[in-house]
Amino acid sequence: MTHRLFSTDDSRALTLLRLTLALVMLPHGAQKALGWFGGAGPAGTIDVLGQHFGIPATLAVLAVGVEFLAPLALLLGVGTRLAALALAGQMVVAASFHRANGFFMNWSGTQAGEGFEYHLLYIGAALALVLAGGGAWSLDRALAGRRADVETPAVPRLRRAA
Repeated sequence: MTHRLFSTDDSRALTLLRLTLALVMLPHGAQKALGWFGGAGPAGTIDVLGQHFGIPATLAVLAVGVEFLAPLALLLGVGTRLAALALAGQMVVAASFHRANGFFMNWSGTQAGEGFEYHLLYIGAALALVLAGGGAWSLDRALAGRRADVETPAVPRLRRAA
């Protein structure tokens, strides 16, 4: 099972997708976890999620952790499938809060808030990583290769009698 969790091919396209998702989400996580980029930091984020959205503190802490730690895992390509699944779940929740604003982002500034198109795009890309893994240049690939050597030793082939 461990081999299946970490296995991936040497696709550079998956690597590009993994790194792009990590780089898009990491600043959002840093806003919430560290207060960087004008973010509220953990206490402020937990407070806002609780007061404005009714999210219990325990789930808010989990959300902050996922949004900060999962992109780091994607950058390294370790636990790619789990990190991508966690981020897809996070985006499903976020999309549910943005659904009232419609599909489209608020490019014109005339909507009450942002729509859910960004979240849908992120969910689709993250699920691609869940299905295919982290690709080339990932720690998952290195771990799966080592596991394969350990868990599936070579079995000698039997020759048929002539």
